[in-house]
Amino acid sequence: MPKRLNYTLTESELAIVREAIKRDRRPEVRQRAMALQLLHQGMKPDAVAETLAVSQASIYHWYARWLAGGLDALANQPKSGAPPKADEAYWQRVGEVVEQEPSVFGYDFTVWTAERLIAHMASETGIELSVNRFRVVMRQRGYVYRRPKHDLKSLQDPQARAAAEAQLTELKRGRLPQSSTSSLWTKPR
Repeated sequence: MPKRLNYTLTESELAIVREAIKRDRRPEVRQRAMALQLLHQGMKPDAVAETLAVSQASIYHWYARWLAGGLDALANQPKSGAPPKADEAYWQRVGEVVEQEPSVFGYDFTVWTAERLIAHMASETGIELSVNRFRVVMRQRGYVYRRPKHDLKSLQDPQARAAAEAQLTELKRGRLPQSSTSSLWTKPR
């Protein structure tokens, strides 16, 4: 028969666990501290696992981490993964490209979109990123994508525009023309 583990905590450990349950900002630490408190109160690991909707192996693992490193050991550890495709030089180049008009690079369009930037950077560096990843990193670096505002001022008649602005100024001052009385729908002043 395997040796039974003693899940009893000292008063100081119990105080640390209770404080973590109440105030720790990391949700995984709060959950794991709750598991420790339930074990301390006499619940069996399988019952704690069922209560917290995790596997029994997780309960044993959390308890071992607690014994090895205390409260900080209950936090999620960094996960390994593929290294980022784009390095700092790539993102510096993106910053330089964004500051220039697309026509400088021989393109017919006048506005950089995420897709166009990704395609341009892929042709320049050979690094292809997904649109979502590109947007996330651009946002993290402080860039904000806004739709261009189309201005038709160059196509407008300057005298008609000035007359319309003068009329708008008069309307804003409250010099409205008298309302028509030929309608059944009127609004009293």
